[in-house]
Amino acid sequence: MILSDLITLDILRVIWWLLLGVLLIGFAATDGFDMGVGALLPFVAKSDTERRVVINTVGPVWEGNQVWFILGGGAIFAAWPPLYAVSFSGFYLAMFAVLAALILRPVGFKYRSKRESAAWRNGWDWALFVGGAVPALIFGVAVGNVLQGVPFQITEDLMPLYPGAFYAKFLGLLNPFAILAGVVSLTMLLMHGAAWLTLKTEGAVQDRAKSIGTVAGLVSLLAYLGAGVWLAYGIPAYHFTSEVAVNGPSNPLFTTVARDGSWLAAYALRPWIAIAPILGVVGILLAVAAMRKGSGFSVLFSGVAIFGVIASVGLTMFPFILPSSLQPDASLTVWDASSSQQTLFVMLVVSVIFVPMILAYTTWVYKVLWGKVTVEEVTENHNAY
Repeated sequence: MILSDLITLDILRVIWWLLLGVLLIGFAATDGFDMGVGALLPFVAKSDTERRVVINTVGPVWEGNQVWFILGGGAIFAAWPPLYAVSFSGFYLAMFAVLAALILRPVGFKYRSKRESAAWRNGWDWALFVGGAVPALIFGVAVGNVLQGVPFQITEDLMPLYPGAFYAKFLGLLNPFAILAGVVSLTMLLMHGAAWLTLKTEGAVQDRAKSIGTVAGLVSLLAYLGAGVWLAYGIPAYHFTSEVAVNGPSNPLFTTVARDGSWLAAYALRPWIAIAPILGVVGILLAVAAMRKGSGFSVLFSGVAIFGVIASVGLTMFPFILPSSLQPDASLTVWDASSSQQTLFVMLVVSVIFVPMILAYTTWVYKVLWGKVTVEEVTENHNAY
């Protein structure tokens, strides 16, 4: 008996769909506050010392937090090859912009305090702002486009095609609904970053973080609710019009898909998934309330909000992963865009071994580095950023 036969292909596909969601949520919840802090840096800290305090709240952990980003990309590459090929082809310029912005962050951390020049440090502070704000915005824009359907086609030999000029593809991503989704993402991570600063700082920096975080949270809530209404009544949903082979080959052209109706139909079929948007709304409200009181629990609540918002997207779309607006039958789903049964099983075994180790190490790091970052610490510690 082959070990991979212990779990059927349909179950493995669902498991890896769930694990992909876990990795994306883990990235947003950990590296998300890094991006939020970077985007807030020029606004919550006025003096050079205050900015060093803000930077040092994430300086020791941001590299470890990016593990989730790497794991997410690796999981898409290995578990969902068609998704990797189609999405990276269509979002190439957007992903290039994200990577370029993310590259600014390590350089900014390492070089900012190498010179005493105010212009030098101010320039790197704005680089850190770009490194935080741009990815947060583009990730949301990408999700907004996925919900609408991405304009790709798949040929009979399974080659993805994106008609049109490369710059038109990028500009086409910047449609009104996608921009609204980007606002949700950006303001939610600003709230998350402000919650982290509420936990890790004190004094004027903490006060500014609470004020900005409160506004960001409320804007995020309004944008999320607005996007939900727009999605329900203004964005056509995708659904199968032929029988689906959940254990079938990874070829989306074997099924037929229609684009009509409302995404709200998912909640009629699976009412329990309503818990996700409820957690998103409640998490934002609790995070804002906790920030107003200066409570460190605001980080926990903003994490709940991130979980709810991201989970609501995945659960609403299930089993679709990347719908096609040009050729609905080419839409990628959980049932037709995965690797082989053996590959998914081997990856699952590896994940069962190593993911708990990553979680244990991450927990230990945060325990060791627990506590507030003070002015005295950054001025007396020569290893501080």
